[in-house]
Amino acid sequence: MELRQLQYTLQIAEERNFSRAADKLHIAQPSLSQQLSKLEKELGVLLFHRNTSSVELTHAGESFVGHARRIMDAVEQLRQEMDDISQLRSGRVVVGSMPITGSHLLPYVLPEFKKAFPGIQISLLEDTSLNLEKLTAGGGTDLSLLSLPLQEPSLTYEVIGEERILLAVPPDHPLANRTEADGVRIEELRHEPFVVLKKGQGFRKLTVGLCHEAGFEPNVVFESNNIETVQSLVAAGMGITLVPRFIARAKRSELIPVYVPLAEPVPSRVLVIAYRKGRYLSRAAEAFIQTFKNTLAQRLNDDSE
Repeated sequence: MELRQLQYTLQIAEERNFSRAADKLHIAQPSLSQQLSKLEKELGVLLFHRNTSSVELTHAGESFVGHARRIMDAVEQLRQEMDDISQLRSGRVVVGSMPITGSHLLPYVLPEFKKAFPGIQISLLEDTSLNLEKLTAGGGTDLSLLSLPLQEPSLTYEVIGEERILLAVPPDHPLANRTEADGVRIEELRHEPFVVLKKGQGFRKLTVGLCHEAGFEPNVVFESNNIETVQSLVAAGMGITLVPRFIARAKRSELIPVYVPLAEPVPSRVLVIAYRKGRYLSRAAEAFIQTFKNTLAQRLNDDSE
């Protein structure tokens, strides 16, 4: 059994098609089929059911793919560790990010990192919080930008910052004129219509959790995958929502809600860089975490002034 055979099998499992897998691997399809047949003969089992349009994993194949992913991830970690030991000034870090949060923070972080470490390649992968946790736990990313609480028990994290939560309301809403001196209490929102993110996104869970702590179930009237859409719907008078401070500052649309402070103790969300417990972090990954911490600390300081 060879490492390249594991790589080939994983690519076929991902593409569910020999032709597409061969293209991604930059090899001829007959060579790919030959290598898979050789591996199956050595193992004494079929890894895939073949048909005219696609291939599907067998029970043995599902087990094999799970182990193969762990082996290839371990090989990559070993390679990173050896690169660090030899003090190579090159490397690659795969970073997972929540799309909207990342769009507001990464434009500040990535240029600083590139300036300090020009030889390190950053590959960005955007997805929902729930999917990112699964990807990070499975080695699909080295690090992921997430917010607490995490659901995946195999992950650990480093806190990189904390941002306040604001209430977003339509411009003509009765609460639109509230100030920090008379901030809105969450319980005052009991009978309000809420516009929220769809399930699977971390901030949706935080919003609903704050309402539960205040003793009520939010009346959700609209849901969206995009918090920019949520804010536009609020601005158009379709309801209210809670918004992280960094995202509230980005006014990208003509439809802008009014952002109102919440009463003390002001709720917040904790942003973290998460990675799998026990995973070796390359020096490049550690440098990225530190750059993110420093950049976010500066942003938070600017926000408080």
